[in-house]
Amino acid sequence: MSPWLETYLTPSKASLQFATKTTLAMLLALYIALWCDLDRPYWALISAAFLQIRPMSGMVVEKGICQIGGTLIGALVGIVIMAFFAQARVPALIALTLWIMFCTYGSSLLRNNFSYGCIMGAVTAMLIVVISANQPPSGIFDIAVARLSELGLGALCATLVSALLWPTRVKDHLANQADEVINQAFTHASQRLDAGDEPEAMQQSLTASLEPLTMLETDSQAARYEGPDGNGRMRATHVLTRRTLRFFATLGALYQLLHDHRERISAPLHQLASEIADGFRNAEHVKGVPAARQQLLKLRKRAHAYADTQLDPLQRRVILALREVLGHAMIMLDAREAIAYPGRKQLRGGSLSWHRDHLVALLNAGRAGLVFSCLAIFWLQTDWSNGQVAMLLGTLFSAFFATRDNPVTICMMFFKGMLAALPSAFLFGHVLLSQANGFPMLAMLFVTPLFLGLLGASNPRLMGYCLAFTIFNILLTMPGNGMDFSFDSFANRAIAVIVGLSAVVMGFRLFPGLGTPIRRRRLIGAISHDLRHIDQQPLHEAESRFSGRMADRLLQLARHDDMLPEDHRHLFMIGLNGLDLGRSCLHLRHRLEDAAPPVRDAMQHLLGTLADGFENSAHGHSPQGISEAGQALDDAIERHGGIEEDARELIKGLIERLVLVLERQAEVMAERQTPATATAKTA
Repeated sequence: MSPWLETYLTPSKASLQFATKTTLAMLLALYIALWCDLDRPYWALISAAFLQIRPMSGMVVEKGICQIGGTLIGALVGIVIMAFFAQARVPALIALTLWIMFCTYGSSLLRNNFSYGCIMGAVTAMLIVVISANQPPSGIFDIAVARLSELGLGALCATLVSALLWPTRVKDHLANQADEVINQAFTHASQRLDAGDEPEAMQQSLTASLEPLTMLETDSQAARYEGPDGNGRMRATHVLTRRTLRFFATLGALYQLLHDHRERISAPLHQLASEIADGFRNAEHVKGVPAARQQLLKLRKRAHAYADTQLDPLQRRVILALREVLGHAMIMLDAREAIAYPGRKQLRGGSLSWHRDHLVALLNAGRAGLVFSCLAIFWLQTDWSNGQVAMLLGTLFSAFFATRDNPVTICMMFFKGMLAALPSAFLFGHVLLSQANGFPMLAMLFVTPLFLGLLGASNPRLMGYCLAFTIFNILLTMPGNGMDFSFDSFANRAIAVIVGLSAVVMGFRLFPGLGTPIRRRRLIGAISHDLRHIDQQPLHEAESRFSGRMADRLLQLARHDDMLPEDHRHLFMIGLNGLDLGRSCLHLRHRLEDAAPPVRDAMQHLLGTLADGFENSAHGHSPQGISEAGQALDDAIERHGGIEEDARELIKGLIERLVLVLERQAEVMAERQTPATATAKTA
């Protein structure tokens, strides 16, 4: 069934509750704004709508705090700009453009609702400067207070309704997402360990696990606003994120050994891998964490009981990797239990170290500044009263869409939603509303299209269209005590909306962002940089920093890879190999940290060679010198001792495995770059 028919003909209980809650929050904000005779009551409605997009109580509180904080800072900046340039519109707009670029830059580097706070800082300053342009200097402060009052009122109403009417908690949402992550991860593990030829099925299960994982990590920050157990849930989420990504990295290396080098792995070891694969399938279907843990505990005992003393170094690495996979899975189950019941089980896990791409942030800032500058010049040249609306949309959406993974697609969805809102706003907001008398009639007529839009926005596949439909119904109607129902007023606003959103669409069309080749180069460079400096920090600090930054990179790459065609999904593979390589380097450091200086020197040379090999293989070139550097390390260990023979054999197996991983990565990247090169030459 079409998502449109499914949403409107058979709406779920959750969808109806979401639409009802958001509509009531907007009505409450509108009533209070009209009663207080605020200048622009529609801002209270938009504020309430944005806060209710994710209606979990903790998220509403966090977003409300960020919105009010960003609004306050933006108001102060707007007042300062007008204090210096009250009588000079051009310098004021130049200063405002720089502030908008700064806020967009900050929103691109930050995460979660703090990014939204930066956007609100830009929007509020823009409103104060533009609205104050034709006002006496004495009224600037009043305008700032009015904007704060309207946005704060919307945030307060949204928070109140969210807490009182069908309250939903972040903790329940996190538990459901964690279940989905683990179930799909176990499915992926069973497919990898079977070592079959089903790349599409493996990619599907990997994507199905990563999608809720990215949402889980993002949403967990709001758990802190739901009581003292919130911090425990956040820590458990960080643990689950890191362990799941290590789980995938180890599985990828295992699959390569079991599938691509099947002849080098003994039949009993293949049989053990198959048994563990069956165990993951069974653990996925049992009910409850204790039962799943019991299943994996049996397999873990089986893996630890496997005799590996007679195996060659590479096969010993395979059995160690199988044990490591089971260990990661056990900790993932512990993290799931700690998310649901933080009082029963407490885990220690630091937050992720964010990977910030300053080039992307600068590009987003430049685009936002260009869009606003074009609209501001148009406004100055035409002195168009509704040019303020176009500038508002340009500021808001050029910054808001820039933080999304597919801004061009979202722009077009919003544009279509805006076009659908034009006849709706004219019918309900002007033709019918002009005949209304009193707030009850106004509410009944005005709420009808809003409720329908919000009902559609409850479906993630329709959110872009329906949220735009709701917002533009509000902007085109602009409810207030002194509404103007004339057609020319509506037409003016409609043109302003079209111009503003068209400028945003053109901005993203002309400057769409970094392409896949540039992203790949920057990713490879960032990971290589971290690998080269992995031995320059204390071991614990290096482990925390590298794992945290790689986890954040992988979550971003997972979102990006999901939008690419099947034959171009290689960025996430590079990231997983980088994580595996970094973890292996940290393992070497842990083993050899207290060894003799010549051994440590040989280890540092090997780590540098591995970093170079990773960079070369990611560009499709065969890694060079790793085996020789590994042999030099083995010779240093043999000469200076201090390392047990068993550990020495394991190190040899680890280096051999890494060589195979990087060689395979070089082959894959060379194959995927060759068609692109041939196509370019043909063209």
